[in-house]
Amino acid sequence: MTANPASQEIYCPAPARVVIVTGMSGAGRTSALKALEDMGYEAVDNLPLSLLTQLVRPGEIPERPLAAGIDIRTRDFGVGSVVAAIDRLISETPIEAKLLFLDADDEVLARRFTETRRRHPLATDRPLTDGIRHERALLAPLKERADLVIDSSRLAIGEFRHLMETQFSLESRHRLVVFVTSFSYRQGLPREADLVFDARFLANPHYVPELKPLSGRDAPVAAYVANDPSFNDYFDRLTGFLAPLLPRFAAEGKSYLTIGIGCTGGRHRSVFVAERLADWLMAQGQPVELRHRDLTPLT
Repeated sequence: MTANPASQEIYCPAPARVVIVTGMSGAGRTSALKALEDMGYEAVDNLPLSLLTQLVRPGEIPERPLAAGIDIRTRDFGVGSVVAAIDRLISETPIEAKLLFLDADDEVLARRFTETRRRHPLATDRPLTDGIRHERALLAPLKERADLVIDSSRLAIGEFRHLMETQFSLESRHRLVVFVTSFSYRQGLPREADLVFDARFLANPHYVPELKPLSGRDAPVAAYVANDPSFNDYFDRLTGFLAPLLPRFAAEGKSYLTIGIGCTGGRHRSVFVAERLADWLMAQGQPVELRHRDLTPLT
């Protein structure tokens, strides 16, 4: 089904759907399955691939959408067998099959295993970091094949669940939602971002003593950045670039678009630009979510 431009809405019944949840051990597969279950999916974890097609038989439409958790511990697991199972579902059944890959930084995964005292499935006879690296190499082709990759490294559980709901909700209203996030380049790019824009060339309030402890949400900082002679042209070009893209993304069936706005510290310029961009998107009638990833109080 082809979507209308972002300014319009589509109402249609929820499609028959199977979401296969896989990815790095410790990246959030259990949380993802729980979120899907709360949305109305029938959630099954560690389902042997040979049984997947038996749950959804050719020509049948399941009464409930299915979420199947699969990882390297799953019987008959393999990159080729997972891809083959998805392709079989798509070709032999009238359903929408999606592959969700969950990821996180190696150091984050190592910390999670250490804190929970769980043993990594590939680190029974080797150091934990070696097991994580080995698993990442094994799953790299599967990550490339995934319909959606979610990096949980910096996501709080509430943000993670909200992202899952945005992507996999069974509600009948289908519309592109734009997620705008400010960030600090010092802390790295937001991996979930589809588009990233740099605000580091704008006048920096960090070097103004009375503005340094404030943030881009505060009026004095907003005025300082907005008064930069380059700001208006920059913002006009930014919105002019995005305006024709949003309906094209919606027409391609994309349900979630993430735009990152970065500056050095992620506190002043990127926060202000992200706030202004979110306001502009809402004025266009575009559903938008706003997050300031690295905005923390000064200590």
